[in-house]
Amino acid sequence: MEKKVTIDIDGVAYYVPDQKNLVEAIRDLGLEIPTLCFYPHIQPPLGTCRVCMLQVNGHHVCGCESRAAEGMNIQLHTAELDDHRKAMVELTFAEGNHFCQACEKSGDCDLQGLGYQMGIGHGRFPHLFVDRLLDFRGRRLVIEPNRCILCQRCVQEIRTADDQPVFSIVGRGDHTQLQIDEALESCIPDEMALRATQICPTGAILYRGKSLSRTPGDRQYDVPTELTEQVDVIQLLKSARLDRKWRVATTSLAGCFGCHMSLLDIDTGLLDVVELIELDRSPLTDIKHISGRCDIGLVEGGCGSDENVHVLKEFREHCDVLVAVGECAIWGGLPAMRNMVPLDECLKEAYVRSGVPGLQQIPHHEDLPAMLDRVYACSEVVPIDFYIPGCPPGSPMMWQFIASILTGTSTSLIGKVFKYD
Repeated sequence: MEKKVTIDIDGVAYYVPDQKNLVEAIRDLGLEIPTLCFYPHIQPPLGTCRVCMLQVNGHHVCGCESRAAEGMNIQLHTAELDDHRKAMVELTFAEGNHFCQACEKSGDCDLQGLGYQMGIGHGRFPHLFVDRLLDFRGRRLVIEPNRCILCQRCVQEIRTADDQPVFSIVGRGDHTQLQIDEALESCIPDEMALRATQICPTGAILYRGKSLSRTPGDRQYDVPTELTEQVDVIQLLKSARLDRKWRVATTSLAGCFGCHMSLLDIDTGLLDVVELIELDRSPLTDIKHISGRCDIGLVEGGCGSDENVHVLKEFREHCDVLVAVGECAIWGGLPAMRNMVPLDECLKEAYVRSGVPGLQQIPHHEDLPAMLDRVYACSEVVPIDFYIPGCPPGSPMMWQFIASILTGTSTSLIGKVFKYD
């Protein structure tokens, strides 16, 4: 008969199997504990991501590395523990080059799912943009080391018919990386090669020439596209209306203008908004300079040139509240893909090696903005007051959040509907 022990979780007594893995024991009780690297088939667990951190008898331990024992006193959810787990996920995003917008695992990525679950709209840590080369040695499988979290699921599960591992971990410390044995990879059936891409939690293993991305709405971590908490933005603005219109300025820096297009997606509601809001400097008005003090400034895109920096500083100086809108403004987004190579090499690839007649030189003129060494997040240049994540954020969410900022009304909406892709 299975022996049971009593453990205390956040002040409540529970009976669980003796020596049961704590992550599994907690989940069997119907309680939530986040994990990233944990995989039941890997024993003993790795404990590398530290996302399942618990406080057991006053000490911080990894839940996946611990087993239930009589009299355990466990703190599962405290402000400190939840913030620690959130920080570990933020660090994982920052250390790896996770461009969700361009990743075929987006929507089915465990790391991305944790970001949604924890309500991470922006990270506290600057992205490192480490230059790691893709491994194309496999006949079918390609390793994208920028996304790998070293969970070792592929090492454990993907094996030849005579049980030889196709993948292995080499190196130590910061130089630890996943590698593939190309000879063994060529021996496994297509079904096994496809399974390697499916069990990878972050899209670090790709099938050459075959996209396995799925349509939004069918993916595991898709968030609702419809608002679950409808707010009449116009009524909200009218209820706290000043004796003047709210003055709003917007700008697009190193981005694609998609966030401004999302602003316009309010459609006919825009006619009601302009009765209450005056747009100052904005690509939508073609006003080139801020004419006076603004209540709020919306910045799309990061800083990739000296002109971007000048505009951003002007916005910070003239706006009471400054909001970074979209992934490019928050951490660099797709334009920051150039951060992984030197600027000179990037420009040579774009112009000198372009193959276009007459374009074999890098453009240079005093009227052209000077490129920065990399694309910077807006928060690396000036203080930012609020962040609206998404690529782009949805129009209803953007306008509700803007109205909430202007009127001082709290909103819990943002974490329910934002997405990284």
